[in-house]
Amino acid sequence: MPINILMPALSPTMEKGNLAKWLKKEGDKVKSGDVIAEIETDKATMEVEAVDEGTIAKILIPEGTQDVAVNDVIAVLAGDGEDVKSAGAAAPSAPLKAAPAPQAAAAAKPSAPPPPAVAPAAKPVPQATAAPAPAGPNGHARVFSSPLARRLAKAAGIELGRITGTGPHGRVIARDVEEAKSGRGLKAPAAPAAPAIAPTMSDKQILALFEPGSYEIVPHDGMRRTIAQRLTAAAQTIPHFYLTIDCDIGKLLAAREEINAAAPKDKEKKPLYKLSVNDFVIKAMAIALQRIPNCNVSWTESGMVKHKHSDIGVAVAMPGGLITPIIRKAETKTLSTISTEMKDFAARARARKLKPDEYQGGTTAISNLGMYGINHFTAVINPPHASILAVGTSEERAVVRNGKIEAAHMMSVTLSCDHRAIDGALGAELIGAFKMLIENPVMMMV
Repeated sequence: MPINILMPALSPTMEKGNLAKWLKKEGDKVKSGDVIAEIETDKATMEVEAVDEGTIAKILIPEGTQDVAVNDVIAVLAGDGEDVKSAGAAAPSAPLKAAPAPQAAAAAKPSAPPPPAVAPAAKPVPQATAAPAPAGPNGHARVFSSPLARRLAKAAGIELGRITGTGPHGRVIARDVEEAKSGRGLKAPAAPAAPAIAPTMSDKQILALFEPGSYEIVPHDGMRRTIAQRLTAAAQTIPHFYLTIDCDIGKLLAAREEINAAAPKDKEKKPLYKLSVNDFVIKAMAIALQRIPNCNVSWTESGMVKHKHSDIGVAVAMPGGLITPIIRKAETKTLSTISTEMKDFAARARARKLKPDEYQGGTTAISNLGMYGINHFTAVINPPHASILAVGTSEERAVVRNGKIEAAHMMSVTLSCDHRAIDGALGAELIGAFKMLIENPVMMMV
């Protein structure tokens, strides 16, 4: 029986991907573990391995096809001893894009009877753009009450709208107010109205502001769409607050210079590692989270997720967007190991060769724009993290020490916190612990 090769889900959140390249062609024999195709996700290009043995009977989705839904049939494999031509002929022709679920179900069972003619004609009832004010028992939004009842309710500090009226036509009378004082006949307070979100402009409205021919439209790729969706959701759902502190990194720069000068050499006389300031930042943040464990958390509706290790995501810029490879258990690793891992991650990230488990998850993140000369900025938290550290450039500034003005190498950092998980004082403890470590790098070795 022919075996369907499906579009794989290469990460828990993947819904669709691009079939970048077929590495096998129709008629090729494959065995389990052979790489048969390359799939582009929003973050990386992944190799797809064959699960079964057989011969590629038919390729349904050509290479270069975008937005192929997970679990769509992309090819058909003829098993051992099976006629390849028959298996290929029996394969259904696949659309370039995944069909909606109802159509896919119908295609899977061509013999199923068509749905009743009236079903497609059914349309949802349009909803009003604004709901009318809730009516009271008398059918009106206004609450009717006697003058005495109004005075008594005001004196008792009870809203008339919460009192169940028993007078004529639902009128609130004095007896109802007396009942409400003892807690009887009180309605639940109305839920506060959700804050209105200003509607965004449509594509047509935006383009109408510019002269035709004065622009070109570059379609969004999967990475840009994912960044837009995730960070828009983060900005709208995570209550951010920000803490900024200045760090004197004079001792760090001196230690870095000594460590790099003493680095062992390989056969070509090149140093085996070269530490950057960011390597120290990663290590300091990892240890700070261990010292302030209540900040090493993720918010969920059911409870706080408290992490045992410091898994530090580090933002890496790449063409068309960014990605955050993760240094796992960073608190346990040496600076040289962190440096080596980051160089490998950065190179593979820019080539879109990272595996999903190398950039998904993490307990916090670091975004460093110091190399661009930016001395201060704030970063958006990337769920499921509860914080992110924005690192500025190091520069010489005038500081006062013992009543004297001196030059010092200073670096500003800003911690963004999710107020659902981290309160202000707790965030201050975390950034204070980071400052102590980054200013005294020898403390990272203890």
